[in-house]
Amino acid sequence: MVTLLNGVTSGFVATIAMTMFMMALGDDSPPPTAALWAKFIGDQEPESYMPQGLALHMLYGIGAGGGFAVLTGVGGLGVASLTGALLWTVAYAVVLTLVGMIFWMRVVLAMEPQPGMVARFGFFHLVYGLVLGAAVTYIPL
Repeated sequence: MVTLLNGVTSGFVATIAMTMFMMALGDDSPPPTAALWAKFIGDQEPESYMPQGLALHMLYGIGAGGGFAVLTGVGGLGVASLTGALLWTVAYAVVLTLVGMIFWMRVVLAMEPQPGMVARFGFFHLVYGLVLGAAVTYIPL
């Protein structure tokens, strides 16, 4: 069974893994969270808010791990095995990707992501989901 502490901890681990992939394979542009910071808090361009954007992204990832724990705890989804956890977390990552692209990018930030950005965004969230699934299975909290 996935506990809230397990979900939050696993979200932290998954976000670190995702961020490592973003830094290694990304296009060096600021993450959408830096654009969010620039739009609502800052008074400069998103490039000026990379650290704040990464910190905000970390908080989102931790929260998403906790959200996964709440969803699986309430719904009793089959996450007792690695296979079950991976199936559910990959599906969860797809939902996070769609919400991120449709709501956060297009609605809140009024961005129109290019195909390359869409592909990277989806891949990075898939990494998050796979690591989250493995972590909730193997981090016993």
